[in-house]
Amino acid sequence: MKNLIRLEELFFVLLSIYLFSLLDYAWWWFLVLFLAPDIGMIGYVVNPRVGAITYNLLHHAGIAISLYIIGAVLGSQLWQLIGLIILAHSNFDRILGYGLKHFDSFQHTHLGMIGPAAKL
Repeated sequence: MKNLIRLEELFFVLLSIYLFSLLDYAWWWFLVLFLAPDIGMIGYVVNPRVGAITYNLLHHAGIAISLYIIGAVLGSQLWQLIGLIILAHSNFDRILGYGLKHFDSFQHTHLGMIGPAAKL
């Protein structure tokens, strides 16, 4: 089942790449911005709750798809780009086993524990 879910996540990464190819941006923008959603980790400087909120906002597929649709409706390629970057990045994270964060710690995700905490 885990591999089937990873395959589904890969499909969304590939869909994001395809939809990006329809935009008028050079390919290097995708590569440069791919890790941008990780800026959400900066909230962990405040505390785990704020960190989880900021991280999850920039790693939520529903938000990504909403931003893309808003961009499509408004004719804004910038909003479409932002949505696609978030979607591709968050689904790639899920392939690697990183999920949305719970409020107690960075290592506690909706997919289970990650890092050294996963071995406990």
